[in-house]
Amino acid sequence: MKKLFCLSAVVILLCNSLLAQTIDGKNYDYLGRGYLNTITTAVPFLLVAPDSRAGAMGDMGVATSADANSQHHNPAKYVFNDNIFGISISYSPWLRKLVNDINLLYLSSYYKITDNDAISFSLRYFSLGDIAFTDINGESMGNQKPNEFAIDLGYSRKLIDELSISLTPRFIYSNLTAGQNVGGQDTEAGLAGAADLSLFYEQDFRTKRLENSTLRAGLNISNIGNKISYSSGTLRRDFLPTNLKLGLSYTMDFDKYNSLMFGAEINKLLVPTPPVYQLDSADHYVYDAAGNRIIARGKNPDVSVVEGIFQSFGDAPGGFREEMREINYSVGIEYTYRELLAVRAGYFFESPYKGNRQFITIGAGLHYSVFGLDVAYLFTVDQHHPLENTLRFTLTFDFASFDKQEIKEQGKLNAR
Repeated sequence: MKKLFCLSAVVILLCNSLLAQTIDGKNYDYLGRGYLNTITTAVPFLLVAPDSRAGAMGDMGVATSADANSQHHNPAKYVFNDNIFGISISYSPWLRKLVNDINLLYLSSYYKITDNDAISFSLRYFSLGDIAFTDINGESMGNQKPNEFAIDLGYSRKLIDELSISLTPRFIYSNLTAGQNVGGQDTEAGLAGAADLSLFYEQDFRTKRLENSTLRAGLNISNIGNKISYSSGTLRRDFLPTNLKLGLSYTMDFDKYNSLMFGAEINKLLVPTPPVYQLDSADHYVYDAAGNRIIARGKNPDVSVVEGIFQSFGDAPGGFREEMREINYSVGIEYTYRELLAVRAGYFFESPYKGNRQFITIGAGLHYSVFGLDVAYLFTVDQHHPLENTLRFTLTFDFASFDKQEIKEQGKLNAR
């Protein structure tokens, strides 16, 4: 089924570059120097930053100020939101360098029950476009529209005035083959359950030269859940993209109208790294008595989810050097004028040995009253990268309670 191979390639590209491959079946040469050894998981669409604000700052969002899209980056931020209710809709045409009908849609919302409690919701829908399925002889098996979605509901609460925590259960549905028969085996949609656990810290400081300054820190371990399978008759089950995000940001309010925020973030997949298997003199895999490939470097990736999380910190075949390559870096900056206009820029780096996503992002936002519109644009370092020229659009509505709105209007009158 030729189209299935194309479909699989598109899914993998969500998380890794087209350059991700091994050389002659080997990940390392005899000196231990690294070749490409990317980590792949099921449903990588869960890692894509869906909103334009983060998309304009190198996908950075775990430690930025709270907004309606915090559900993806760090739901614990919601209790620090100045408004009581918000809703956001984001849209991104995805991988337009490859195909023209892949799209990512994202809906998120929150409601502050009290100043210390908030609930949140999000729906993420990923469409892989129209796929023409064929059999091994090239005969048509019909057209299908594979898709994936995830629904989650979060609860966040302040532990102290400066620190909050959040738990976000998630349901995941992934229908990549539309029930087609592959290699004589029927396929089915993959189902999984997962959860995010996150922390957020926010502290204001008074300085002589600034109106105010704010330090923020965030941590989010996302997509902790069961492995997923696309066939009931197979033992193969793939890891979800369990991911660790950790970040800091610092905001300087120069006066009542101008502020500048800059921050940095790291993230790492908490799933096993593919090992290097032993080869014979003819470069064929060597098997043990049980029929399993013998591992020459690294550790066995066929482990439980919990074991895989802890193993991910020390199982890279290249040792500590490769472990460091598995960390992705984001930096971003945001200038805001009167909470009306925002200009943003950022940079994202992933090691060439681990997927080679390296891009510069820019964007802008316009907010008036309860309405906000944000746009982000992505430039890749590699001119032929499939993510090149990616656009994101976000429409946001934020509503303050009556009392807060009255205070805000009174403040405007006093300023006049």
